Amino acid sequence: MTVCAGVDGCKAGWVAAIRDTDGTLRAQVVATLETLVEQLPDDAVIAVDMPIGLPERVGKGGRGPEALVRRQLSARQSSVFSIPSRAAVHAEPGPFASIEEWYAAHRRASDVARRTSEPPRGVSIQAFGIFSKIREIDDLLVRRPGLRRRVVESHPEVAFWRANGSVAMSLPKKIKGRVNQAGMDERRALLVRSGLDAPFVTAARPRGAADDDFLDACAVLLVAEAYARGSAICFPDPPLADARGIPIAIWA
Repeated sequence: MTVCAGVDGCKAGWVAAIRDTDGTLRAQVVATLETLVEQLPDDAVIAVDMPIGLPERVGKGGRGPEALVRRQLSARQSSVFSIPSRAAVHAEPGPFASIEEWYAAHRRASDVARRTSEPPRGVSIQAFGIFSKIREIDDLLVRRPGLRRRVVESHPEVAFWRANGSVAMSLPKKIKGRVNQAGMDERRALLVRSGLDAPFVTAARPRGAADDDFLDACAVLLVAEAYARGSAICFPDPPLADARGIPIAIWA
């Protein structure tokens, strides 16, 4: 067996759901993704709920994978954000001294996104909110290209779709920004049916991560394990690549 990890961004950095070679499940919060990479074995597979690979220009619907997976997700497709060009993602790294500066930076990044997309499209507030995490993983894969074969992009709703027999989840995970307990319970039950231990899935979230962050990390752990077995599927197939050679695909 190979050590596998599913990772999602969280308030404290990144939350990981990890299965060791003896089958033990554990959760961990780290400040940076590179910290986790250094702590795991050199052949560990890591699936991350974060866009990987940034084109110079984007078309309708984002980089390409986003439009493909939305078709599978029915009512859950709004959870897949359109990610703009590399220039837009890296345009406004901050830091920002106030919320007003943050919103101004969002407007400037949207201007760059419109200039590098066809048809012109700005950046959603939700997408801009994860740009720092996208830059972090992008910088890591630029500096350490050897990681590209085992650090892959996934998305929790795509992971749940695959685990659920290619059927999207029936209930939303959040409603108007608040956790929907029925949707969380639906996903926990699916994770247990898919091979994660119930005590692990239902345990208190690691400090620094929200309940839904931990659940999403568990979901993409399933994708990391499928990738390690050679049974994962990707959108598109074969993956695209950006100008720096970083693969662009969402794995399930």
